[in-house]
Amino acid sequence: MTALQNMKINGQRLWDSLMEMAKIGATEKGGVCRLALTDLDRQGRDLFVQWCKEAGCSIRVDRMGNIFARREGRNPALPPIMTGSHLDSQPTGGRFDGVYGVLAGVEVLRTLNDLGYETEAPVEVAVWTNEEGSRFAPAMVASGVFAGVFDVDYGLSRKDQDGKTMGEELARIGYAGPDDASYKSHPVGAYFEAHIEQGPILEAEDKTIGVVTDAQGQRWYELTFTGVESHAGPTPMSRRKDALLGAARVVDAVNRIGLAHAPVACATVGMMNVYPNSRNVIPGRVFFTVDFRHPSDDVLAEMDKELRAEVDRIAGEIGLQVELEQIFYYKPVKFEASCVEAVRKGVAEGGFSNRDMVSGAGHDACYLAGVAPTAMIFVPCIDGISHNEVEDAKPEWIAAGCEVLLHAMLQKANETVKETAPA
Repeated sequence: MTALQNMKINGQRLWDSLMEMAKIGATEKGGVCRLALTDLDRQGRDLFVQWCKEAGCSIRVDRMGNIFARREGRNPALPPIMTGSHLDSQPTGGRFDGVYGVLAGVEVLRTLNDLGYETEAPVEVAVWTNEEGSRFAPAMVASGVFAGVFDVDYGLSRKDQDGKTMGEELARIGYAGPDDASYKSHPVGAYFEAHIEQGPILEAEDKTIGVVTDAQGQRWYELTFTGVESHAGPTPMSRRKDALLGAARVVDAVNRIGLAHAPVACATVGMMNVYPNSRNVIPGRVFFTVDFRHPSDDVLAEMDKELRAEVDRIAGEIGLQVELEQIFYYKPVKFEASCVEAVRKGVAEGGFSNRDMVSGAGHDACYLAGVAPTAMIFVPCIDGISHNEVEDAKPEWIAAGCEVLLHAMLQKANETVKETAPA
C-alpha cells in the first residue's frame, strides 16, 4: 500500500466545521438562510478566510467576490489543482448544499498540513459568489464570469428584488476584490467539486459515492403576462383579460412538456408574483419563471420550442401581452475523462460503494468544465431532500466524499512528478 493510499482525512474535524458554519444564518428548523452578499454571507466568508489563513494559505479575491485560498506546491508556476463550491444558500436552505464542497476543500488543506505533505502543483479552495441565484439571477453567475460565459459588468449589474446590484453589495460587505475575475489570468490545472447528491438515488441504492460523469443542460426563463386589472364582481367572465389565468395555463403546459420528455426531463415553475395581488381584483400582471433541464441539448431545444408555442397560444386566447426572456442557458456537460478517472481511483482506494451519475442540478463545476479539466463527487443526502431546512447527511458519507476528493486532487497535483520521473 502506498503512502497516498494511507492518507485519511479527519472526519470529525470536517463535521465540526460544517456544524460551526451552520450556526451562521441558522433557522429554527435546523437549516440555514445565508443569502448571497448579505451580512450573514459576509460572516460565512470571514470564517472561511480565517480558517484558511490559519492553515497557512494566501487569500485572493476577484472582482466578482470569488475567494481563492492557495496552498503552495513545490512548483508554484504550475496551475493550481482547485476544489470548491459556495457558501450562499436558499432562503430555506440546508447545512450541506454548497458549503460541504467548500469545507471538504478546507479539510484537504488541513490534512496535507497534518501530514507535512507537499504537492507538486499548488492546491486551491474556491468560494464562488451567488451560486444559488436565489437573490440575484442567474445562478452561478460569478463562476460564469470566471469561465468567460458572462462579462464582469453583466455580473456586477445583476439586481435583487430591491434593486440592489451585486457590485454594490460586494462593496458593502467588503468582498469587492481587485483581481481580474477570469480563468485567463488565473488558469486552473484541474477542478473537483464535492457535493451532496440533492436527490434520492445514492441512499436508495445504498451507495456511498456518486461518480459524476455528466450534468444536465438547463434553460431558465422569465415571463410576464399583462392583461387588464378590473373589478372581480362587475366584470363578466367573457370580457376578462386575466393574467393569472394565462400563467396558470402555462404552469400546466410546462408540466406537460416535462412529462412528454420523461423520464429524465425536468420542468418547473418555481416563482410567481401576481399584481396587484388583491382578493377582489382580476390580476392585470403576473411575473413567473420556468426552469427546463435535460441531458440532451436537442431535447432542451425541443422543449424551448414547445414552451414558446404554448405561451403564444395561451396569450392569444386570453388577449394578453407577453414578455418571454431566456435568462440562463448552458449545454449539457460531459466531465473530463482523466478527472473522472481520478475520482474512480479515489473511490477504489477508499473501498467505497459507488455508481456513475448524471447531475440533475446546476453547479459551478459546470462552468469550470469549459475552461479546465473538471469532475464532481456526490455523496448521499437523507431522503434525497435538498433546498430545504431539513436537508441532512450522515457523517460517514461526508467523510467518505472528502477522502475521495483528497485522493483525486493529489493524483492531479502530482501528475507532473509521474510524467518527469526517470524510467
